[in-house]
Amino acid sequence: MCGICGYISKKNITEEQLREMNDTMYHRGPDDSGAEIYPASDGYQVGFAQRRLSILDLSMLGHQPMHSGNKRISVVYNGEIYNFQELKKELADYPFRSNCDTEVIIAAYLKWGISCIERFNGMFAIALYDRETEDIYLVRDRIGKKPLYYWYEDCNLVFASELKPIMKCPGFHGQIAQGVLSRYLFQQYINAPESIYKNVYKLEPGAVLQFRKGQIKTWKYWDVREVYAKAQANPVGSYEEAKGQLKELLKKAVACRMIADVPLGSFLSGGYDSSLVTAIAQEHSAEPVKTFSIGFHEEKYNEAKYAKAVAEYLGTNHTELYIDEQDMFDLVESIPAYYDEPFADSSQIATMMVSKLAREHVTVALSGDGGDEFFCGYNIYENVAQAQKLDVLGGLVHGVCSLPGFKQAHMEDRLPFKVRVIAGNREKESKTQFGAGNYIVKAKAMVGALPAGETALPIHYLIESQYGVKKWQVRRMLLDMDTYLPGDILCKVDRASMKYSLESRCPILDTDVMEFSYRILHQYKFAGGDKKHILKDIAYDYIPRELLDRPKVGFGVPLDKWLRGPLRDRLLDYSSYDYLKNQNIFDAGYVSDMIQTYVATGDAGPATGANYSKLSWSFFVFQQWYEKYNRN
Repeated sequence: MCGICGYISKKNITEEQLREMNDTMYHRGPDDSGAEIYPASDGYQVGFAQRRLSILDLSMLGHQPMHSGNKRISVVYNGEIYNFQELKKELADYPFRSNCDTEVIIAAYLKWGISCIERFNGMFAIALYDRETEDIYLVRDRIGKKPLYYWYEDCNLVFASELKPIMKCPGFHGQIAQGVLSRYLFQQYINAPESIYKNVYKLEPGAVLQFRKGQIKTWKYWDVREVYAKAQANPVGSYEEAKGQLKELLKKAVACRMIADVPLGSFLSGGYDSSLVTAIAQEHSAEPVKTFSIGFHEEKYNEAKYAKAVAEYLGTNHTELYIDEQDMFDLVESIPAYYDEPFADSSQIATMMVSKLAREHVTVALSGDGGDEFFCGYNIYENVAQAQKLDVLGGLVHGVCSLPGFKQAHMEDRLPFKVRVIAGNREKESKTQFGAGNYIVKAKAMVGALPAGETALPIHYLIESQYGVKKWQVRRMLLDMDTYLPGDILCKVDRASMKYSLESRCPILDTDVMEFSYRILHQYKFAGGDKKHILKDIAYDYIPRELLDRPKVGFGVPLDKWLRGPLRDRLLDYSSYDYLKNQNIFDAGYVSDMIQTYVATGDAGPATGANYSKLSWSFFVFQQWYEKYNRN
């Protein structure tokens, strides 16, 4: 696990400046660093740099940038190629000097070209320079576990694992892309390919970027829609066959993620996914696996006792940390330092806390991420199934309320909240993304007039028809794999874990597991209303049902309490008319009035949909980020 950055540019960027860019990511790789500059044709220079967190081959043979023996290829890379030992056998004619996966990337490229990435099973962000063709390639793993940003302007390319190195690059002007803000305020994250800055992008999951002679082109080597469609043409025949094959793939995925030359452990919440991953890890370990969980003193929110019970049953070496609201609040100030673009999923705070706990004992931690998206675990999937059944009725209600007399009387506004949501869900490209319409109205209204030539992104992702799936539940799962999983969940875990130089590995997001999940009939995942049925069934093979079957409670950050309490003055300062007018990003009058009203009245309760702490928190996090990076 590391951080990488670099450029191909006609600007004079010195090695010292490249090192300064690289060192903004010290937390991603405290063990070693490298920065080199190479001449190229047409006045270009290539700079490659990396901060290293040593996991495999801890010797200097794993130092990056790494080069092929003939110096044709140079690579900087962040991540893990879990099948690198298998690939190494196929590349036996290459004179390997190390036992690390970085060198396998070089050998694979020399033998197979850039298509070699289709053979890699892992999480990775790769930058590769081929001196013979003078191509620069940027590559991101299939599901977007590892981040990769790039700034492309005036035929120059700068890339990095985080935004901070790009911000530090000489000549970077940092114009905010105001067209993304309404979507950010509503979704609480910025999905690829957009970023918070103009001309700066996230390379999409499963994508390649090629830079050649000042021009770039990108393409997808792995696409959720295409892989799902292909897999559906070859479904697994029976439930027992599906369960048996999935179990074996999960065991293989966990086993290969336990290969490390540093201490390894597992996050354990006591839920199905983390418990299953931990159980399989314990099966493959000669000694008790180190497990970690956090607990809350508020009994109704505390799940640590369930994690402890699972740990005792499995015989792990378990460590738990009980935290309170103040412990979480103390981390608010660090959010913009490590989430260096606005990111407002407040569960980031608890994720940082468990990562800090784990890093005190291990360098690598397994997690259960991906189980909900690939096996139908979220509550929203139940809601989506119900909404599809009521869609025709909702259309009739909407039609009646649209008649002149009813429309003038605002009849739709008088309907119960849930009825309004179903009736108002008329956009064909976002059928599974229904919700409170007033949130959308407010998110749009909060952003001021956009600069000339800039357009606002739609709040929802208007791409659902591309999946070609009639069942809304499946469509929403695929959409989440393209958006929420990489843009929110994996971003959250990457930044939270790397804040403490901890590598997080996700066996459920193994290539073979993901692709096999697409072959499993949906009724095996959502069986008679039982979410994640097949995954739960495998978990029961390891852990008694009574230790796992319970309603999931979780612990939500008390945003309303914080924003109208200890953060109140700062929120009001950030939303004052004069501040906003000077900032010239938000609609000063609208936002100032909205925040003052919210601070005075608070959330109105879930039945009305008028819960504005979420929008206010998104706004607060943006302003906190703006203060750190853009004020001057």
